[in-house]
Amino acid sequence: MPYITTRDDTQIYFYDWGSGPPVLFIHGWPLNADAWHDQMKAVVDGGFRAIAHDRRGHGRSGQPWDGYDFDTFADDLADLINALDLHEVTLVAHSMGGGELARYIGRHGTSRLTKAVLLSAVPPLMLKTDANPEGTPQEVFDKIKAGILAERSQFWKDSADGFFGANRPGNKVTQGNKDAFWLMAMAENIQAGVACVDAFSATDFTEDLKKFDIPTLVVHGDDDQVVPIAAAGDKSSKLIPDCTYKVYQGGSHGIALVPGDKEKFNTDLLEFLRG
Repeated sequence: MPYITTRDDTQIYFYDWGSGPPVLFIHGWPLNADAWHDQMKAVVDGGFRAIAHDRRGHGRSGQPWDGYDFDTFADDLADLINALDLHEVTLVAHSMGGGELARYIGRHGTSRLTKAVLLSAVPPLMLKTDANPEGTPQEVFDKIKAGILAERSQFWKDSADGFFGANRPGNKVTQGNKDAFWLMAMAENIQAGVACVDAFSATDFTEDLKKFDIPTLVVHGDDDQVVPIAAAGDKSSKLIPDCTYKVYQGGSHGIALVPGDKEKFNTDLLEFLRG
């Protein structure tokens, strides 16, 4: 099994497929690297090398009690990139993974990178504040943590509808989408589940985004019920200097997995990689 060991002896599991310019995928919460299989196959078939890891506390990676903050996640990502000696990498990040990508650039720069992609990503700040009125109120995050602690298996089953937009008329969400979401969520440990809510809700990535000096593609659905577009994609696209912004009409949070949207995203991703 492919693992690297981080500077604090946490094991990080990863996939490494194909050959060519490297594309490293960073998953959202509460998922793992399996969420990227469709995109990984698409880029390998397109002549690229696809890499994806399970964040600490998720999937097959180490399950420590602490370390669920974005400085740590970014340093884990740096450890992976350094261990594989990757250069001219394109980072592709979904949801919470977008914070990991942003903080990586904020802490480690872009010397090993060539492009970045933020999909339904949490930056610049999810939490509603006086300075961020478009954000999500604290009580929403408190309910998420309470749901995980009360009965996490049922909570994840209930959460899948909003994640994928299965509660919208005419949606194309499959039962398989929802089953896969539950399976990946249950592979995240309960401590990581709760701690990550605090991390992705309250971490401000504004200064990290201002340090982006590589071409960046921002993709967001205008019906994202998890990371609303007004507080995320709309703002990130204005903070990142060299940004291409694509809004998917009716797109949910789970764009990379839902039939129809995932094929569109794969096309947009390959076009960006080749551009």
